[in-house]
Amino acid sequence: MIELPENYVLAEQVERTFTGKVIKDAVANAHPHSFAWYAGDPAEYADKLRGKTIVSANPGTEHACGGNTEIVCDGALLVISTPVKYHAPGAKLPAKHQLLITFGDGSYLSCTVQMWGAMLAYSTGEGGLPEGYGKKKRPDPMTDGFDRTYFDGLWDAVPPTISVKAFLATEQRIPGLGNGVLQDILFNARVHPKRKLQTLDGDDKTRLFNSVKTTMMRMWKEGGRDTEKDLFGEKGGYKTILSANTLKSACPVCGGTIVREAYMGGNIYFCPNCQL
Repeated sequence: MIELPENYVLAEQVERTFTGKVIKDAVANAHPHSFAWYAGDPAEYADKLRGKTIVSANPGTEHACGGNTEIVCDGALLVISTPVKYHAPGAKLPAKHQLLITFGDGSYLSCTVQMWGAMLAYSTGEGGLPEGYGKKKRPDPMTDGFDRTYFDGLWDAVPPTISVKAFLATEQRIPGLGNGVLQDILFNARVHPKRKLQTLDGDDKTRLFNSVKTTMMRMWKEGGRDTEKDLFGEKGGYKTILSANTLKSACPVCGGTIVREAYMGGNIYFCPNCQL
């Protein structure tokens, strides 16, 4: 899964790089992957996309609910939840790929699934998007619509006995907020990832809301996290506070030891002194 700050970065880069280019060919599922998903028969992707011009790109917010890279064409829509890479004309292409798009100028766009990912291609006629595609549209933390009232509504809709990690990073309650960005959000909010919602007071809740907004916005504005790569294979400029990159470093606030534990199907990183 590409998380929301990187979705925003990728969408901006895709729009600048590919807008106006015409798709010459498309190959999907050339190297089958057990956790690669397509819309319909991937063998039909060439017919769906060939001759289409790239119009724009967005981080899944224009048509759906965020958490994907949406590439809008004249008569087609690509929805991608896996890394996207640009290849200049004549550049070496990946040995294995789950989607490869060739453009008329000789450049390429490729997707190579790592853990899992969706590469959905839809034909769109005069009616616009496929029926029902935009029904789950909702605000994300980068938008004004994701305000305190909206956040409180999400909070009130879940059992108070679940953990903060379960609330923020599961069920796609907040599209594009996954286990990766969660770590710095909770560090900045000074909240432990295992903490139950019912144990948080009003100040804790306010810090948590503010951190969701400001931390993710900073990640986006600094070009994505340094644990992830952009369209051109470059690491992001945002220096993660808590990640595999910093595990052996001291906590930047108290100087204590950062802890890594397995929890809810993934690793959590935290400072036991600063996050209570």
